[in-house]
Amino acid sequence: MKWMQKHEGNNGTGHRVCPLGAARMFDNPLRLLIHQPGKMLRDYVKPGAKVLDFGCGLGFFSIAMAKMVGEGGLVIAADLQDVMLQGLMKRARRAGVADRIRPHLTAADRIGLEDQVDFAIGCWVIHETPDIDAAFRELASILKPGGRLFVLEPKSHASEKEFGKLLASATAAGLHEIARPRSIGDRAVVLERPPARL
Repeated sequence: MKWMQKHEGNNGTGHRVCPLGAARMFDNPLRLLIHQPGKMLRDYVKPGAKVLDFGCGLGFFSIAMAKMVGEGGLVIAADLQDVMLQGLMKRARRAGVADRIRPHLTAADRIGLEDQVDFAIGCWVIHETPDIDAAFRELASILKPGGRLFVLEPKSHASEKEFGKLLASATAAGLHEIARPRSIGDRAVVLERPPARL
């Protein structure tokens, strides 16, 4: 909890978010020992896809996904803090993938995207949202039919009981569990918006 700080969102709703200093600490080469984006996401992120990194921070997953979607794809990097998006784009330029990433500043209580995406990831962010039910409803609406959402929550913030409540919120939003990937120190789930019926 020490790395969290009070942050006033765009609508004045106070809630706890990860500050820049902690994000810098998390996004380092050692993180690859527990999160390997290429391996974790290879079944979900394809060339030409449009994907969302919800709560992108400094772009650990955004930059990796930008390489995976290729020149014909797009990564929407969404975060509540503009300082994170600025840092992400600086890193993306260094990695040569800035043209495939679109930064998007969210509100405290709303992502605010008109796009629909093939895939979304929310790593260590759902517990920070002021209304988890609303967050899942909006994420479900952003996914295309058949689109997947990969959620990772740190065990330090999500007990089994709390994670169960999170999954109940996802189910109520119309998302179905399709996988429980293993992740050191995290509870993880892949959810799907049901494909459109023919």
